[in-house]
Amino acid sequence: MAERDESISRDGNHSLAQEVVARLTTSIQDGVILPGQKLPAESALIEKYGVSRTVIREALSRLHAAGLIETYRGKGSFVLTKPSNRSFSLDSSLFNDISDVVELVDFRLGIEVEAAGLAAMRHTDVQLLRLERAAAALRANPDNPSKAVEADFDFHHSAALATGNRFYADLLVSLGPAMIVLPRHRLDTHRDGPIEGSRFGRICDEHDAIHSAIAARNELAARAAMRLHLVNSRERLRLRV
Repeated sequence: MAERDESISRDGNHSLAQEVVARLTTSIQDGVILPGQKLPAESALIEKYGVSRTVIREALSRLHAAGLIETYRGKGSFVLTKPSNRSFSLDSSLFNDISDVVELVDFRLGIEVEAAGLAAMRHTDVQLLRLERAAAALRANPDNPSKAVEADFDFHHSAALATGNRFYADLLVSLGPAMIVLPRHRLDTHRDGPIEGSRFGRICDEHDAIHSAIAARNELAARAAMRLHLVNSRERLRLRV
């Protein structure tokens, strides 16, 4: 039987990259490619869809931005999670002051402590590497609040992805980086001394403890580490420190 032609038409309503994203997303959604598995090589995707390398790389970039895949130089791209057909609609614009954000942290405690325990039991090697990268990126940006917030959110999103349950990740995506409150006055590191022992350093240590517990597949320790981090975050917000 002849192999079905999957070449993408250039006269559609969407860009070529969007069409590649849609087809790969469908393959992941339908279980053709499972979480933890490697996507076909760029050359195979080029041949399969009849598009250029530039189009394939743009599509992979979009899938990465959506939290569906992680790409490693020299190794390829791996599926992180199965995409959801719908997303949560909790509006982060509702968080207007510190009291709102404190309430959000209370809400996150009920979600992310359980997520950390599930991540410890279920994570794949690819998901764990993404978590490690996010923790390292946070520690590397003590003087760059926007980068620190991005890395902090990526860490919590990565932990949610590692649960293997797409609803945890969907919820965090609906909140977005606005759920992370990391004011400049908390980024007091080497200006007054080394990162170790500083407020920012302690925040990084808390993330490292979560990562270590998940990496060790220690469910109870992962839950405890996430709980401690979020409780400390809540107290830092209340005390404005």
